[in-house]
Order: sequence, then C-alpha cells, then structure tokens
Amino acid sequence: MPQVLTPYTDSVAAGKIIANTECWLERAVIGLNLCPFAKSVFVKKQVRYALTAASTADELLAELENELNLLASTEPAELDTTLLIHPQAMTDFLDYHFFLAEVDAMNRNLGFDGVFQIASLHPQYEFSGSEPDDIANFTNRSPYPTLHLLRESSIDRAVAAFPDAANIFERNIETMERIGHEGWKKLWLV
Repeated sequence: MPQVLTPYTDSVAAGKIIANTECWLERAVIGLNLCPFAKSVFVKKQVRYALTAASTADELLAELENELNLLASTEPAELDTTLLIHPQAMTDFLDYHFFLAEVDAMNRNLGFDGVFQIASLHPQYEFSGSEPDDIANFTNRSPYPTLHLLRESSIDRAVAAFPDAANIFERNIETMERIGHEGWKKLWLV
C-alpha cells in the first residue's frame, strides 16, 4: 500500500523510490532471508511504503508521529508494518545515527514503548567498529534512509514461531560474507 506523505512534486521520482524500496525488500530482505518474518507480511500486502519529502529532522519526526498513530489505529491484519522512507532527510549516516535517539524518545513519549519497535535502515549503514565497506553492514543497508515501524506483538509471534531467532544476526552476516560485494551487486542486475 504505497503512500506518498509530504508531497513530492515529481510523481515519477516518488514511484521510482517506492519501486526501488519494494525491489530491495523482495530481493535482499526476503530473497536472502535477512528477515525470516518479512515474507509473510509482504505476501499478505500488510506492508505500508510511506514516502515523505521531509527534509528536516522536525518534519521527519512529524511524519513519524503520524505513521505511529496510523499503525496504532489500524488492525494488524490490514497493516502490520510500515517502511517510512525519507530520502531527503537524515541522508548522512552519522546524523541519522544520532537522530535515532529522538526517534526512540518519540516512541516512548507517545506511549508506544513496548507496542512498536523502530528499526534503522540506511544506504550508508555502518555497525560500530566496522569499516564502511564491510559487507556485514549491508544487512541494514536500504536504498534510501528508512525507519521501519514494527509491532512488538508481531515480532513476539514471529520469534516464537522461529526457533533460532537469536541467531538471525549472525546468520545474516554469514550470508553477506558468503555472497560478498559481487553477489550483492548481482541482486540488482536481474
């Protein structure tokens, strides 16, 4: 259910951003099984692609608040998770990294702590202590800066159904090391 929030004057660009994000979700996240829980909500069309033209932290926080409230007021069977795509705000990873504290504070202040979890995805994502080109970083690299809003109850159900959920992080790194940079590039040539 693609949804453009803060208006994009270029609808072609907006369509391309959403299509690129959906392609990344299909080929990387689901295709490489980086998140074993993603396929179910994708197939059921319970993923919202919320694109915003927000360009400042404050504008993005306002969009995030709207998306959290929408998720809270919508049944999980209709909408389980949201990808808040923000290609014009927090484009620098270090700024984005520090901005996540504000994101977590907003989630708490709205009373959604324990209700929603917000995962961070960024084209320049870098784990602490890693080198920028470390292939392990690609487990969290998305085409555009993105905040992934997840329902805690859905995570709990998925973890209960997936016996080795605690090993997902390590398995993802092994997957990325196995395919390497060349394998990652090949995902986008199809």
